[in-house]
Amino acid sequence: MSNIQTQSWLINRRYALRGLGSFIALPILDCMRPLRAADRPEAAPARSVFVYLPNGVNTLDYQIVQSGGNYDFSRSLKPLEKLRDVVTPISGMYHPGGLGHHHNCEQIWLTGGKLGPTDRNTVSVDQLMAEVTSKETRFHSLEIATRGSALAWTADGVQLPAMNRCREIFSFLFEVPQEGTGAQRRALRRKGSVLDANLEEVRRLEKKIGADDKGRLDQYLTSVRETEVRTDRADAWLDIPRPEVSPDDRRRTDKNVPQTQAGEYFRTMYDLMVLAFQTDVTRVATFCSGSEGQGLPVPELGISQSRHQLSHHNGDAEHMEKLTQSDAFAVEQFAYFLGRLAETKDPIGRPLLDTTMALFGSGMSYGHSHGNANLPLVLAGGSGLGIRHGRHLDLNEGHFDGYHLDDPGTHYRLCSRPANADAHMSNLLLTMAGKMGVKAERFADSHQALNLG
Repeated sequence: MSNIQTQSWLINRRYALRGLGSFIALPILDCMRPLRAADRPEAAPARSVFVYLPNGVNTLDYQIVQSGGNYDFSRSLKPLEKLRDVVTPISGMYHPGGLGHHHNCEQIWLTGGKLGPTDRNTVSVDQLMAEVTSKETRFHSLEIATRGSALAWTADGVQLPAMNRCREIFSFLFEVPQEGTGAQRRALRRKGSVLDANLEEVRRLEKKIGADDKGRLDQYLTSVRETEVRTDRADAWLDIPRPEVSPDDRRRTDKNVPQTQAGEYFRTMYDLMVLAFQTDVTRVATFCSGSEGQGLPVPELGISQSRHQLSHHNGDAEHMEKLTQSDAFAVEQFAYFLGRLAETKDPIGRPLLDTTMALFGSGMSYGHSHGNANLPLVLAGGSGLGIRHGRHLDLNEGHFDGYHLDDPGTHYRLCSRPANADAHMSNLLLTMAGKMGVKAERFADSHQALNLG
């Protein structure tokens, strides 16, 4: 058993991973730092979370019509009014690769990829961020989705799995697995052996392929390298105790909540993300609250239909009203999350919201006709990272003749065809990535960083 006083549990900071005939340096982990080093003052780390709302919104009740700082919150966004100083509603953005496509917009929301039948998705921005932040955290990133897969995609275009049970997520983050550390280490070593075998096979294949296949093979090798590094990081973290969770935090998060209790389910998921950031087990998270084919009903509001059903309202007043209520409910839960981030301190005593960027929104604006321009987006937090809030950032301004919410047909056209062709959502994602330490001049179809200062 290691002795914490003699610090015999430390591993050499020059430990390296062998692969592809070279060495990949293992990042500095807590298990490489002397105890006294932890007492030295550090800059507050940056964090990011992305929350997806499926099927767009009732844009007639969602759209803010005044730009700049002197704006009125719309009915759907009213729950955020008390947080005016830490939120920025954004209008006018779109993903060019998603225009004209009906479903699965959540798949490219964080990648800026294309949705054509022969197109392969690309890496999502959260995973680029995690490549930077995971050098210091137990977990690379956290993926949550009410159903199916996550918003996150790897460099070789593979969609990551997601968890959807509150108790499962708490156990994953904070409890030692029942099989114990030894079994985990053996499983990781077996995984490493499989990777080594794959690399040997790739070396033999490399001698036989033509130039056309070289790019695909390089993409595969990048994925293998990423997996190898993550596997060895996970092995190193096995010797570091999991963070302690206070009784209050455990009562709040260590429980099973059915999705039929939508409000408590959402708030518990948000509390789990707050706790993950507070304990610094990860700094990047995604929460997909539904794919375009569904979206949770809200029984506590008397809404039994899924968001997908409500979005195809065909002008029916009752369905449109329920969609607005569902929109406001989702915004209210997001406001709860922001409030929890604001009241919770990070490991160095700073409010989490100051250094956490939270992006809420959808890859579709008007669900009935599958309009996916003028996306509903709200960026919150991150004032300590240089983000200035308290305004409606309207990228439609100067490119159209104003909002016409009293003329639905005119407004819906704005949700199908972008007024500002340069307002790529990837510009926003590029800017957020830069604030997380990602060194990149472009992301997907971005062409310029967005001014958020």
